Amino acid sequence: QVQLVESGGGLVQPGGSLRLSCAVSGSIFRINAMGWYRQAPGKERELAARITTGGSANYTESVKGRFTISRDNAKNTVNLQMNSLKPEDTAVYYCNAHITRWTGVPGYYYNDEYWGQGTQVTVSS
Repeated sequence: QVQLVESGGGLVQPGGSLRLSCAVSGSIFRINAMGWYRQAPGKERELAARITTGGSANYTESVKGRFTISRDNAKNTVNLQMNSLKPEDTAVYYCNAHITRWTGVPGYYYNDEYWGQGTQVTVSS
């Protein structure tokens, strides 16, 4: 079993900041890329930010310069610092992780993608 548990969402005024955190637990051999996706009402889920095991990050254009993604490989966590928030950032934010797990057969592993349950971020005055 693998679990991704998010925290840190809430209501904030425009221009404010929030920090989202996601902790990964369970039977894991290695966590590969991690990221944060978001889904606004009536829209499709989109990538907000992504970070590799080595720390290389990429962002969707609309959040560049405002959001910062980071990870702690020792603690199996990924964070998203969101500054200068705008009403259009309102969405449910989902943690995502690509994880390598052991099959149970010596020397054999498999890769799979996992999601958190989502945390609501609302930017409104």
